[in-house]
Amino acid sequence: MIKERTDDTIPLFTSDDLNHYENAILKAYGIREEVKRTGKRGRPRKPKIIPRPDLKYAKVKKKRRKGKVVEVNTEVVFGDVNKVLEAIERSPVSNQINISFVERNNLTMRERNRRLTRKTLGFSKKKDLLRASLHIYFGYYHLVKTHKGLRVRVDEERRKWMQRTPMMAAGITDHIWTVEELLTFRTPQENYDLMEVGH
Repeated sequence: MIKERTDDTIPLFTSDDLNHYENAILKAYGIREEVKRTGKRGRPRKPKIIPRPDLKYAKVKKKRRKGKVVEVNTEVVFGDVNKVLEAIERSPVSNQINISFVERNNLTMRERNRRLTRKTLGFSKKKDLLRASLHIYFGYYHLVKTHKGLRVRVDEERRKWMQRTPMMAAGITDHIWTVEELLTFRTPQENYDLMEVGH
């Protein structure tokens, strides 16, 4: 989903040490490398998926003892260590490899979308419906919901503030959208056949 929403610039990925992330990132951004034939008899080896030279991925590894975190280390999985550190230095919000931002985002999504809540009966049975609910959530979060940390002061004397959404802060829109505006805005997107994916 990230690859579909970004341009040719690959972001710096960080995660915990769950191996599934490495496989998913490699599947999305990897390069197919054919294995040279040896000329010997037998079935040829399958092609390998290798990381692109500009792919940068680091993970945080936590060591636990009796249920408590006793040690935290970081490891660069894909990319040059120095380039990963350079990317961290350019970040306006962090100075080290961490997963606090992605974990905060995951918690926010679970709080606002019941389909992502743990141990719930409200889960999605079909992938298309999950994707559709996420599109609505992201649209609301970025265009409709104002964020206190993004407000700007417009009157120094009276301390008045202008509330802003993330899309206003990014310069993509100039106003706070209504829910009606979000749901009726026409975009060039995939046509979902609700009769096929269900309600």
